[in-house]
Amino acid sequence: CHLIHYLRLSHHLIVLNYLICTFDKLKSVSSDDINITDAVFDGVEVRVFEPPAKQDERLKRSVVYIHGGGWALASARTSLYNNLCRIMAESLNAVVVSVEYRLVPEVCFPEQFHDALRATKHFLQPDVLAEYSVDPSRIAISGDSAGGNLAAAVCQQLSKDEHLTIRPKLQALIYPVLQAFDFNTPSYQQNMNMPVLPRYVMINYWIDYFNGNYDLAHSLLINNHTALDVGQALSFRGRLNWTSLLPSSFKKNYKPVIQTTGEAEIIQQIPALLDVRAVPLLAENETLQLQPKTYILTCENDVLRDDGVMYAKRLENAGVEVTLDHFDDCFHGCMIFTIWPTDFSAGIQTRNSYIKWLDENL
Repeated sequence: CHLIHYLRLSHHLIVLNYLICTFDKLKSVSSDDINITDAVFDGVEVRVFEPPAKQDERLKRSVVYIHGGGWALASARTSLYNNLCRIMAESLNAVVVSVEYRLVPEVCFPEQFHDALRATKHFLQPDVLAEYSVDPSRIAISGDSAGGNLAAAVCQQLSKDEHLTIRPKLQALIYPVLQAFDFNTPSYQQNMNMPVLPRYVMINYWIDYFNGNYDLAHSLLINNHTALDVGQALSFRGRLNWTSLLPSSFKKNYKPVIQTTGEAEIIQQIPALLDVRAVPLLAENETLQLQPKTYILTCENDVLRDDGVMYAKRLENAGVEVTLDHFDDCFHGCMIFTIWPTDFSAGIQTRNSYIKWLDENL
């Protein structure tokens, strides 16, 4: 993929996504128990999973789901996410709306955020909910990894929209990526070379999302963009102080990496590094206070572990009821790996715990 990119034949993410989807066509995504349809919500493609109506049942609960993949890979239509959403619909007897937002490099931030927000707001309209027989008071917004990022950002935006009459009851974030401020949190240091999502890969995903230059990767890695002399970052530093937000069991013996002098021009080139629509963990307390009851799943073997743990703590400090569901023996992305030949026990374990929480709280 990178050779093709180097030769300028195509972008490596386009090629990688093509390979993923080509392989995925070998798998069946049909279901006899769930009605699966594709629709368009305010210009955004979605896939809707509807369980059959039960006798004497009037309205169903619902989940808006946003898939992961570094804002660049996968699809609501791939078998891994199709399978997850189908099982959610069956287990919860809920209408699941899976958002097919546009991907990098076709579009970059903030378009993925806008797609997810438009599709969700469209679904929250009373007449649309009535069309799908959904209870307006029992809707969750959820997503994994980059989808968890979009879910958190959308939830924050919805909470501030004074014109909305219907808002999500819950948010459920699966190993979400929530900040690009500090690439040296304990989990980034501990898992910097962990398979599936090494630190340099996550940094490149951020650069691609922001349509930035790969030449900045090393400076981001050593936190030059948030050095003490970078004025734009100063007001956000207190919102992401992992020495106070993480428990000692996660901090271990790791030390903060805070540069005295850095490169303010990085923020000038990529202002989205400090845009809360891209980095929800940097939101102000007044916004966090408005968030619904929250579930956050984290894995020990994941550079993003501390993103989720810090967000849970900040929400809790703001008065939000939070369930932090941490798995010591699991890894980033594991929840979608439940289909042969990648049917891992970690996937079944995390998926069951996530669905159980939704069942008990939605």
